[in-house]
Amino acid sequence: MWKIIPYAIAQSLLLVSAQVFLKLALDRMQPFGWTREFWGALLVNWQFAVSGILFGAASLLWMYIVRVFPFSMAYPMVSLSYVFGMLAALFVFHEDVSLVRWAGVFFIMLGCILIAR
Repeated sequence: MWKIIPYAIAQSLLLVSAQVFLKLALDRMQPFGWTREFWGALLVNWQFAVSGILFGAASLLWMYIVRVFPFSMAYPMVSLSYVFGMLAALFVFHEDVSLVRWAGVFFIMLGCILIAR
């Protein structure tokens, strides 16, 4: 059932991109709060809007995946987003990623390959 892989990769990339834009939007703002000013500023933040659009696209693709593929195969594929999230942490946010975390990413990828077989 290798047919799920391109869909899972696309859905994970959309999901991680949405998370990256969400973090970028929140990093540009004042500290989180339940104030009118915080929520007003958030609603006019273009990065927040892009995040919402990407979350919506990821959700639509997820609905397709769940409809077409067995749930026992589809759901574990969401873990690919952890792999792309780690790459985003490294390349977008310039975070240090330890060897132990890379080992975890390797095992996640191995698990996805075993599930897709």
